[in-house]
Amino acid sequence: MALADNPFALLTVLVAPAILTNASSVLCLGTGNRIARVVDRTRTLNAELASLEPGHVRRDSYDRQLARLKVRAHLLLRALRLFYTSIGSFAAAALISIIGSVLVSAFGDVLLKALAALGLVAGAVGVGGLVIGCTIMISETRLAVQFLEEEAGLLDASGTSSGMM
Repeated sequence: MALADNPFALLTVLVAPAILTNASSVLCLGTGNRIARVVDRTRTLNAELASLEPGHVRRDSYDRQLARLKVRAHLLLRALRLFYTSIGSFAAAALISIIGSVLVSAFGDVLLKALAALGLVAGAVGVGGLVIGCTIMISETRLAVQFLEEEAGLLDASGTSSGMM
């Protein structure tokens, strides 16, 4: 059965990259917001650290938190790159599908197979970027929760508020 004879297959080829591109875009927005939160928290901690006397009990904790924020920022940046790669890959897969459907009648099976393989590679790169990016986001979220637990412990120990994330 030819691809044109199966409306579900044709619909999948055209719609799947669009849906996956949209999902990647939403992940980019959320990841960008998380980066902004890390930057804000880093600035706050730096300001609080600058106001502390040398040897203050919170200094070591703030230094650990700043180190963890740096790791989080790097994880988020890596995930964001993967999500952007996914967007480009899904857009490329959709474009390849459109070009293939237009040119296949003029150039035949050889071009169809080459474009199908290229589209499959582009789609696989996009899906891989989403999977790896989401896995990185899980690691970053785990660090964020550890950060909150540590700060909650500080609040319990001191009985004061220091601007939770």
